[in-house]
Amino acid sequence: MVTLNRIYTRTGDGGLTRLASGEQVSKAALRVEAYGAVDETNACLGMARLHTASAATLDAMLARVQNELFDLGADLATPPARDEAGTLRVTEGQVERLEREIDELNGLLPPLQSFVLPGGTPASAALHLARTVCRRAEREAVRLTEAGEPVRGPALRYLTRLSDFLFVAARFANDRGAAEVFWQSGATR
Repeated sequence: MVTLNRIYTRTGDGGLTRLASGEQVSKAALRVEAYGAVDETNACLGMARLHTASAATLDAMLARVQNELFDLGADLATPPARDEAGTLRVTEGQVERLEREIDELNGLLPPLQSFVLPGGTPASAALHLARTVCRRAEREAVRLTEAGEPVRGPALRYLTRLSDFLFVAARFANDRGAAEVFWQSGATR
């Protein structure tokens, strides 16, 4: 007998989904938008990693971040009021590790003299895309808190640091700054 493992459940056909807490909400709910943008950030990192295999240290950092983005998605998908023992949450240690890695990579780069345009190497361009999607996830999480839906501090701090990390990682992926493309203010007037 063949056992089918279906990927579809049909429960979302009416525009609803379930949070990790089991609560049923609209697929357009702010909380769903927030963890959906985190998922998009993760997909962008998957694309970026197609170009970072030769940079073992950076690729290892990105692999860890991809795993942590699942932690973050679970955190955002579980409202703090539904916190129970064993609930997966982002930790301050994860935020602090991002800060150390930002400092580590940034210490290997020349000082910025101008705004950087997304581009240069394929890895850098992909990391800049991931950074902009991460910024959207951050805005969605803030929008969630402004609507009275709590977001835990470490989750919001993680998003903020992650976008900074992705900026520095994009610079690093541009041959440690050598292949960066700089904005030329008013150059096309």
